[in-house]
Amino acid sequence: MQVYTTDTPTATSGRVKVGIADFAVDSDGNTLTTSGLGSCIGVALYDPDTGVSGLAHAMLPESDSSASNPAKYADTGIESLFSEMQDAGANPDRIVAKLAGGSKMFDFTSTNGMGSIGERNVDTARKTLEQLGVDVVAMDVGGDHGRSLELDAATGDLRIRSANAGDKIL
Repeated sequence: MQVYTTDTPTATSGRVKVGIADFAVDSDGNTLTTSGLGSCIGVALYDPDTGVSGLAHAMLPESDSSASNPAKYADTGIESLFSEMQDAGANPDRIVAKLAGGSKMFDFTSTNGMGSIGERNVDTARKTLEQLGVDVVAMDVGGDHGRSLELDAATGDLRIRSANAGDKIL
């Protein structure tokens, strides 16, 4: 199994666990999983021809110059994931994206007019993917509920589980 990650992934019987502020790339048809997505954004990337897939779990929208972990941020996390997928054999022209998360978990009114962290995570993810030339083919974002994700690296199907909103497949 060829897996790339910012940390040591937990692989158990064909499953690779992606932690918070982490990402992983797979080229062997395993299932990439992450849980605890509230305002965080989950980004699933997939090249249907090579089967190379990747999953990122980013906490915050944009990094700054002092960022030591690029996977913590939507912008640098997506860029790093995209690069690692290319290194694993994905063709950048065929990679497609699915997004999930970005919930508004708490009812705070923003005083700076920038929106909630969840909204900003979604916006940054979409802008970064657009800059990379990656089409977003499906999304399950927003709301006020948490999500867990399972990316089937063999098919590109993204299963989303939520106690409040039920299960769905993108």
